[in-house]
Amino acid sequence: MNKSDLVDAIANASGLSKADAGRALDGFTSAVTGALKGGKSVSMVGFGTFSVKHRAARSGRNPRTGETIQIKASNNPSFKAGKALKDAVN
Repeated sequence: MNKSDLVDAIANASGLSKADAGRALDGFTSAVTGALKGGKSVSMVGFGTFSVKHRAARSGRNPRTGETIQIKASNNPSFKAGKALKDAVN
């Protein structure tokens, strides 16, 4: 499912127009992104939790040359599915 499919599904389920559903989806992604940038997590009971996980600096190997390289520390977004979502999928 891509973004336009998701917008269509939201519009059908909520009775909104496709334009309003698109704006709602954009608002949701913007709100989640802003919260994660601010170091907060976003929890939706039953659906899941969006959070930021820190990866420490580490050494790795360049697969082409075999040379050891240093990989910088980074922050990565993460999603952990809630129980209701897990149950719905299984």
